[in-house]
Amino acid sequence: MGLGIAALLTLVGVPAGLAITGGTVDPAITAPLAVLLAGLVLLVRRWPVTVLLVLVLSIAALRAADLVGSGWVWPATAAFVVVMVDGRIRTAIVVGVVTLWYAFVWEHYVELMSFDFAAGRVGSEALWLAAVLAVTHAYLSTRRWQEEVASRLQQSLKEQELDARRRRAEERVDIARDLHDVVAHTLAVVGVHLNVALDAFDEEPEEARGAVRLAQDVRGRAMDDLQTLVGVLRRDDGDRAHGPVQLDTLLDAIRTAGLDVRLIETGERIDAPAPVATAVHRVVQEALTNTVRHARASSATVSVHYLPDAVTVEIADNGSGGSEGTLTEGHGIMGMRERVAALGGALTARAAPGGGFVVRASLPVSPPATPGPPPATPVEPPAAPVFPPAVPVEPPEPPVAAPGAPA
Repeated sequence: MGLGIAALLTLVGVPAGLAITGGTVDPAITAPLAVLLAGLVLLVRRWPVTVLLVLVLSIAALRAADLVGSGWVWPATAAFVVVMVDGRIRTAIVVGVVTLWYAFVWEHYVELMSFDFAAGRVGSEALWLAAVLAVTHAYLSTRRWQEEVASRLQQSLKEQELDARRRRAEERVDIARDLHDVVAHTLAVVGVHLNVALDAFDEEPEEARGAVRLAQDVRGRAMDDLQTLVGVLRRDDGDRAHGPVQLDTLLDAIRTAGLDVRLIETGERIDAPAPVATAVHRVVQEALTNTVRHARASSATVSVHYLPDAVTVEIADNGSGGSEGTLTEGHGIMGMRERVAALGGALTARAAPGGGFVVRASLPVSPPATPGPPPATPVEPPAAPVFPPAVPVEPPEPPVAAPGAPA
């Protein structure tokens, strides 16, 4: 479509230009010339430089044969434009300058025009060519600018999509971790009570009924935990407030499973951010659940130490423990470690030298911001959006299990 319009303009413009500039008005000359130049324009996209050279040489030959009396570069305007659009700006300038130099030499030394007259005629052609090249260059610059802006916008949208995918993946991991903490703890405690009920069913029915009631209570508390979890997931992060670390209800539930749990708190209690308080609760829950399920322990101690800028929690039991080489990491320990690491803290789990098992977690009260892509920068030309690199995350510690055995 573009070449067709250029050819049509050449077909009409060449006779009109020759008539206006006083070159010739003879249709027998202008018509074939216009058809020739328009036909060459149709081929300029395939062979841009070749067609441009053929055009200027044809015009020079017609001037030498005295068939036309004006025009050196303007009849080839369309070819100059296409050559520039093809990215050969220097070629177009060189061909134009050489053609204009030849035109001045021809008119001044061959046709014996005065210097001023020849310079005026060639100068007008030079101004025309300069205007054409400038307008074409401006068009190309604008088009490149638009393409660059579109590319930046596409990159920004792609970054936003990747960030959304990352956030969704993190949310799925958080949900899976919380569900594991709630469900695993509930099943472990309920399982203990059901085993007691089964053993006492024939000989001590009252004890069996009591164990079943305790299992029902634990199930009810688990439902409350699930409802709380759903409520937290429905809230925005900005809705989560600060609050104290609450462990009493959890420890009461563990005690009903037959494990003697003692809570020791040192330091001045602080209102920790909700993610920190939740992480402390989940670490204690997972560690004691593993103690009940695997450690064959009779007692455990939960120590919480409050510092101005951190909370440290340690869970130690008197169970069978295990050797360092036999420790494995299941979803529970992995979830605890990931949860603590996400808040800028650290978690260790090891067999105690004198027997038993110890899980220790330290969490800063004001954790660092979670690494990840920043919000998309608004696209404002010509400055490109800047996406800083992600903050590197320390690799996790070697896999270990919670008290007693893997989750």
